[in-house]
Amino acid sequence: MNIKTDSRKVKNGDIFVAIKGLTVDGHDYINEAIKNGATKIICEYGNYEVETIIVNDTKKYLQEYLVNNENRIKDKVNAELDLIGITGTNGKTTTSFLVYQMLNKLNIKTAYIGTIGFYIEDRIIELSNTTPEILDIYTMLIEAKEKGCKVVVMEVSSHALELKRVEGLKYTIEAFTNLTEDHLDFHKTMQNYLNSKLLILNHLNNNGKIIINNDDKYGNNFKLNNKYKTIGFNLSDYQIIKYKNLLTGTKIFFKYNNKKYKVQTNLKGKFNIYNYITALAILNEYYIPLKEIINISKLVYAPKGRCEIINIKKSLVIIDYAHTPDAVQKIIETFSDGKKGKIIVIIGCGGDRDPLKRPIMGKIASDTADYVIFTNDNPRTEDENKIIKDILKGVEKENYEVILDRKNAINKGLNLLNKNDILLILGKGHEDYQIIGHTKYHLDDKKIVLEYLENNN
Repeated sequence: MNIKTDSRKVKNGDIFVAIKGLTVDGHDYINEAIKNGATKIICEYGNYEVETIIVNDTKKYLQEYLVNNENRIKDKVNAELDLIGITGTNGKTTTSFLVYQMLNKLNIKTAYIGTIGFYIEDRIIELSNTTPEILDIYTMLIEAKEKGCKVVVMEVSSHALELKRVEGLKYTIEAFTNLTEDHLDFHKTMQNYLNSKLLILNHLNNNGKIIINNDDKYGNNFKLNNKYKTIGFNLSDYQIIKYKNLLTGTKIFFKYNNKKYKVQTNLKGKFNIYNYITALAILNEYYIPLKEIINISKLVYAPKGRCEIINIKKSLVIIDYAHTPDAVQKIIETFSDGKKGKIIVIIGCGGDRDPLKRPIMGKIASDTADYVIFTNDNPRTEDENKIIKDILKGVEKENYEVILDRKNAINKGLNLLNKNDILLILGKGHEDYQIIGHTKYHLDDKKIVLEYLENNN
């Protein structure tokens, strides 16, 4: 498409739309876009040397252009691709990535759009948001279509639904994983947060189905007429009967249509049972037989930084993206079950984000772990000491210390490890950077652990 919202991507003859974002205003980059070859500008104010169209709301203009322009881009995308959309507070990335992997293993060419990037063929493109801006989404969908993809699986965030980043898209299958406290800096209340998530139902196509976590208290809100199937330990269409923890995975026993099945996966933790069964249900509702899904389940893995296990000093190091109270509690509980040593947790909270969850996360970490090191996550433009102070408001025990430098905190945690101990490094997972102020610095939790291992052998 010859329409751009990033001045750096403008080529000769392109149209540049100046979008006002939360932190960046595209109007500040109009002259750069013209310099790079833009021949038409869509903006809310100003007068420029090339053709200029003034509109009241450039974001709305862009949405309407993509959805209603004469080329009917949305119709081509919806007609030629089967879109799978997964929403929820936790589990979106792992569930989406499992679906992406399994479909490709079954020779159904599939792309993925989400937190860990845009995956298509052998390329991985980093994205700035879980669900990118609408122009980026349509551009990626068009590329997927042109490269012969049959399916695109997408994480669909509450921000994306509220801000209409998926406007015009219709999903063949949707899934709701869960709803727990997060993003209240944006939504203000849990009811508003739920209402934003529920908008995904407006994007279900006429013959589509939504897979719902029946164990989540908000699940009933997503039960749309007869267009849903449920998963969970509670009575469900795909009912989890029991599970057995293995050294490097989990054996899951479940029931569907009164028939019992078992499957072995490479994922650990009860939360990953939900992720896997949701993925399995999505594929089965996409008319793939359960036997075929079970047969390829040993070949797929959680994405980088999702419950990633490293063996060190006869102990375990777990790197995980857990950054909400619910996710933190679940991963600590997972590795506390049957533990033989101490549970040590390294955790922080992001700056310029929901401050209400900070003391809750501090309390959960301190109450459920043997020892905690509180450190920086992505402080962004917020005072790192204020973030830690907020976290410590919820801490009632004395089993912690504060080391603001994240690399030093990880190395201290590694030094504390004895035989059978487990170190959980939480919050950043796959991210290989840390944002301080407005600057991204290279920082990779896994790389720090591997360097420590190399230097201490």
